[in-house]
Amino acid sequence: MIIEQSLFKKTPIPLAILDTDCAFVDVSDNWNEYFGGKHELQGRSFFEIMPTLPKELESDIRYCLGHEGRRSGEMRTVFEKDGTVWYNWKIESIKGEDEAITGIILVLEDTTEKKREEELLKKSQRVANIGGWELDLIHNGIYWSQITREIHQVNDGFIPNLEDALTFYKEGYSRDTISRLVSEGIAYGKSWDTELQIITAKNKVLWVRAIGEPEMVHGKCVRIIGTFQDIDRRKRAEIQYNKISDRLALATDKAGIGIWEYDIKNNQLLWDANTYRLYGIQESDFKGVYEAWQSCVLQEDRKRLSGETKDAIEGKKDYDTTFRVKWPNGDIRWIKDEATVVRDNKGEAVKMIGINVDITELKHAQLQLETSEESLQGAFENSSVGMALVALDGTFIKVNQSLCESFGYSNKELLQLTFQDITHPDDLQIGLSLLEEVVQGKRSTYQIEKRYFDKNHQEVHTLLTVTAVKKFDGTISHYICQIVDITERIKAENKLKNLLQLTTNQNSSLLNFAHIVTHNLRSNAANLTMICKFLLDDELTEEEQHEMISMLSRASDGLNETIAHLNEIVQVNLETGKKLKEITIGKTVDKVLEDVNALILENNIKVSIDIPSDIKIKGVSAYMESIVLNLTTNAIKYRDPEKEPTLTIQSYAEDEFIVLSVEDNGKGIDMERYGEKIFGMYKTFHGNKDARGIGLFITKNQIESMGGTIGLESAVGVGTKFKIKLLKA
Repeated sequence: MIIEQSLFKKTPIPLAILDTDCAFVDVSDNWNEYFGGKHELQGRSFFEIMPTLPKELESDIRYCLGHEGRRSGEMRTVFEKDGTVWYNWKIESIKGEDEAITGIILVLEDTTEKKREEELLKKSQRVANIGGWELDLIHNGIYWSQITREIHQVNDGFIPNLEDALTFYKEGYSRDTISRLVSEGIAYGKSWDTELQIITAKNKVLWVRAIGEPEMVHGKCVRIIGTFQDIDRRKRAEIQYNKISDRLALATDKAGIGIWEYDIKNNQLLWDANTYRLYGIQESDFKGVYEAWQSCVLQEDRKRLSGETKDAIEGKKDYDTTFRVKWPNGDIRWIKDEATVVRDNKGEAVKMIGINVDITELKHAQLQLETSEESLQGAFENSSVGMALVALDGTFIKVNQSLCESFGYSNKELLQLTFQDITHPDDLQIGLSLLEEVVQGKRSTYQIEKRYFDKNHQEVHTLLTVTAVKKFDGTISHYICQIVDITERIKAENKLKNLLQLTTNQNSSLLNFAHIVTHNLRSNAANLTMICKFLLDDELTEEEQHEMISMLSRASDGLNETIAHLNEIVQVNLETGKKLKEITIGKTVDKVLEDVNALILENNIKVSIDIPSDIKIKGVSAYMESIVLNLTTNAIKYRDPEKEPTLTIQSYAEDEFIVLSVEDNGKGIDMERYGEKIFGMYKTFHGNKDARGIGLFITKNQIESMGGTIGLESAVGVGTKFKIKLLKA
């Protein structure tokens, strides 16, 4: 009995004996450990000591006290303070010698932790989509868990066999592999863990992880148990990742990108094969520490790099830099270096991962570009030719000093204007067709002559060259304009043209003069010779002799008049060599009008004068008086008796000339009939008795001898307007 009592106490389970009143008779030591044995339990009510047990337990206890038999159960109880508690119990009735029930034996365990583990395991399997399976080789049966059936997409009642299970695997590599592994497991007890593809009952291709563990008894496999997991998502991502990794490896290799990793705490530096090539060293020659890398860097760059590395580790700034390395053969290479700092949960830097790229060629190109840009900038700023960068809308982006000097603007003033603002209005449309060809890509540049106005509104003649600058996409970014000031050249050309015209006119005058001399003098000489022959005729009567003498006198007077006219022309041509002087036109006109004032009053001429006081020319005073006098008296002489006669004299500047305009409303001249003869000698057009046809001829010679020109506009019955251009003083 003592042994039995001792065995009861030492039973390794929470065991209690209750009497028919549900009072404790005795408990095992393990009961006290389970439920806390601080008080003596014998004789005390079970339900008083443990009031929060499941009602199902109480029901089973009372059943076994009233009926012979056994009861067991497991139930969860939720407590306000303790939360959920699981209890597992087993109850059996105790009978006395008279076969009457004297009490019960109760085994009661708190299985909360066990249940929690089971629930967590089930949830983990559900989350990880892991199912179980078992192959019973003794009874030739297969068991699949619910998750395994779900992965195969079969219904809950599906019962597989070994052949069915294997046919789910994709034909080819997957089915051959699993068949071989199962065979090796059965034959040799070899376990497996593999990733293969199956085709589900719904024809879906999935990647799965299959694990099998054979159980051997006396060298014979009796059972294989394992797990079955859906890894399709992860596997496809892995395959994609491997493809990308392979492409990245190929790309980095082809692009010469080196990848490195630096373990900060252990001072370990790992390089890939490309990095060794970038530094021109062998892997066997590299010690794999920070100092070994630093020794490869050019001495001048080391201090800066150390500071940048420290700043990156401390989180002050990103690591993105360039530096130079010196190869063992002495070559200097430029390296572009970028890295990311990896930190632990405490925020401390644990490693750096980065890439290296050789940018030596790019750096050389940049240096050449910078040199070219500096040269271009210097050429732009210091060029003697005006240069400008012009936007598509005509605004100035940048101008050089030469252009500012040509137009008289400061740099700031010119940048506030557009090309259109300073272009001569008559030249705004010049070059538009060429510009359109540039925009359309038919040409990249064009050159034209164009006029502009400077700050003082003076004309500036230029030779303009426009070149388009394009972006990478082929569209035009802006224009480079070169503006050469050719104003002086144009003036010189105009002067040369005037001189050529003057020479031509003088040649015409000389030719006309020669014609007059040969024609008029020869006519007079022939006339005198004829008269003399008549006088020598002895048969002439006295009356005829007197007539011949009269004719001789008239012929002599005509010759004198012709010689006088020729003398006037000669005097005009001789004056050409005289030095031209500054003449105020207004004063000359006033003097001439005063000289003929009586004639003006007698003929009721309405005179209008518009001559600014500062208008001055280079000329000969006597010529100017003669010119104004001749044109004024002609206007009076050839007035229209049917009208109120008017005389309008104006003067104004035009380029490097002064224009003198003398206009009347007289009879006018038929230009179609007489236009080419107006300035010829002895040319008259109105039949006036006192008209000799010498005045306009002399006037034209006088004007041309002073470097000027004369033209006229006239219409019969409307009037005549003479327009004289003279050199500006």
